[in-house]
Amino acid sequence: MDSLVELDSRIAGCAACPRLVEWREKVGRTKRAAFRDWTYWARPVPGFGPSDASLLIVGLAPAAHGGNRTGRMFTGDRSGDVLYRALYDVGLASQPTSVAADDGLELHGVRVTSPVHCAPPENKPTPAERNTCRSWLVQELRLLRPTLRAVVVLGAFGWQAALPAFAEAGWAVPRPRPVFAHGARVPLDGLDLFGCFHVSQRNTFTGRLTPDMLRDVLRTAGEAAGLPVK
Repeated sequence: MDSLVELDSRIAGCAACPRLVEWREKVGRTKRAAFRDWTYWARPVPGFGPSDASLLIVGLAPAAHGGNRTGRMFTGDRSGDVLYRALYDVGLASQPTSVAADDGLELHGVRVTSPVHCAPPENKPTPAERNTCRSWLVQELRLLRPTLRAVVVLGAFGWQAALPAFAEAGWAVPRPRPVFAHGARVPLDGLDLFGCFHVSQRNTFTGRLTPDMLRDVLRTAGEAAGLPVK
């Protein structure tokens, strides 16, 4: 794979997991009442952000009526509202909202991706689906390696999926593998890996993850990546 543009195009055409293909397309047909006038993307959602990013944010999977609708990571759902607001607050995004793929949002030195690129039923991909999708993340990491300096992984599922991908992409991952924790920081061959609670509604509504907590992790990771942060 020669470029992230080529990789993103190939990801968008993937049909490797029958259950996920059926689900994402069904959601795209039935829609949610609030979005009945939308033409859903209903395909795998590629990463979003510049090809020379020094900070990578790794989530879980697209939301059925978020990324699966808009075609862009964390765009059009409440989790994305929280994430992009925080990125804007620390100076890493051009605007605080992310509602559509053509809304003009730009990320500054940051790319957003996920270990599973299709929306899964109940937001729960199976281990087999996670493993099938890993090759895309491995290729993305290899393409980003020349500039990548820090990674923020959102949630334990993303952490469990990301560590094997880093190992396969050529980083020396400690053994035993580091345990996920909010605020965890693990050095990997010139790269700092940070753990952060996921920006899910369950976490943000209950206060398990507050805006201040999220901004603190993003600010620290941005500094580790050499980015100007606020």
